[in-house]
Amino acid sequence: MSVRAIAPDALPVYVSGDRATGWWGMVLFVATEATIFGCLLASYFYLRVSAPAWPPDGIKFPELTLPIPMTVLLVGSSLPMWWAESGIHQGKRGRLRLGLAVAFVLAAAFLIMQAIEYRNKDFAISTNAYGSLFYLITGLHGMHVLAALVMNAVVQVRAWLRHFDARRNLAVQNLALYWHFVDAVWIFIFLSLYISPYVLPS
Repeated sequence: MSVRAIAPDALPVYVSGDRATGWWGMVLFVATEATIFGCLLASYFYLRVSAPAWPPDGIKFPELTLPIPMTVLLVGSSLPMWWAESGIHQGKRGRLRLGLAVAFVLAAAFLIMQAIEYRNKDFAISTNAYGSLFYLITGLHGMHVLAALVMNAVVQVRAWLRHFDARRNLAVQNLALYWHFVDAVWIFIFLSLYISPYVLPS
């Protein structure tokens, strides 16, 4: 009884998407982080329904002057990220580099504007439960944006070193998946912390 040898070229050299364990690892990580944000937002609404006034007395309704353009910048950064990822799937390295750079600038601008918003707030994380949740939720998300920027910078360096092509681009896929997740989470945060006080009765 003989064992049939497998030709070396019969095994995949590059894996991506749902065939790659690295991609599934990122999916599980994103799912875990989504659960954390879900619990935090649920805590926010739990405290809100039990409070006589929301925001509590002494705290103004959220200013939208900065959060609206912040939202446009961050959510808009998903477009160049998508453009970059789809470009490398076609073997277009220049498109990958440009898309990553534009997405990086937009997300970095978001963080700068968030720092400005924090500086203008008339309450602190220790003021009350509202302040604690506001800074915890937005601060944790800001850390995720910062992590996405670091990942983007690493992938950009690798892109300039020509590490990626139409077949080998798992790192780009994982970055894009995480990037879109961070942007999607901000939409829920924006609607919950900034918009809901205006549209839902206290």
